[in-house]
Amino acid sequence: MNTNISNWKKGVRDGIPICLGYFAVSFTFGIMAKNAGLTPFQAVLMSATNITSAGQFAALGLIGASSTYIEMAFTQLVINLRYCLMSCSLSQKINASTDFSHRFLVAFGITDEIFGVSVCKEGKLHPFYNYGLMTSSIPGWTLGTFCGVLSGSLLPERIVSALSIALYAMFIAVIIPPAKGNKILSGIILLSMLVSFLFAKISVLSEISSGFKIILLTLLIAGIAARLFPIQEVANEQ
Repeated sequence: MNTNISNWKKGVRDGIPICLGYFAVSFTFGIMAKNAGLTPFQAVLMSATNITSAGQFAALGLIGASSTYIEMAFTQLVINLRYCLMSCSLSQKINASTDFSHRFLVAFGITDEIFGVSVCKEGKLHPFYNYGLMTSSIPGWTLGTFCGVLSGSLLPERIVSALSIALYAMFIAVIIPPAKGNKILSGIILLSMLVSFLFAKISVLSEISSGFKIILLTLLIAGIAARLFPIQEVANEQ
């Protein structure tokens, strides 16, 4: 029991920076959720049960475009498929005797940031350490969403519109650092922009719904990148 509490406390401590970062991003999500017509309860429920920034932002766009459930389901599957790989990776750090219930709960709380902290932790990963990460970080995501929805209702329209640009700043912050000094990644980003532009301007392609555009573009660009520039596997020497 003492070991569980100790690992949980360490997770809570390490999750505080994640909480602060989540609050800033989810605040913008809350504003956009309000603009998309979601109630505070619906927006907070989405954040509490999904915990995926890219997936939730994409969902708002699909909701605004009146996309079908099938489009939304496929889009979420493609966008969040990376979590399957993260789960497989973390499963190697968890003790083999860990119960399925613990594995299930740890998998629910996997995000890019929680995965990054967990995978860098030395030694075997204790489930209660991840519970601690989730305890401090997930409330930051949901609270930021709640505050964003309220701000969208209280702040003047001009300020709300100005704050919405934070979403684009977030995406730029995601792609710029890894693209620096990486000509292949920079080229893929430029190719993505070009293909997206063509999909918007060519009459036949522009008629495709926004939901399926996201799916097609993601699969197309990712497929081209994987085919032309495969990542070489490096054998780990024990």
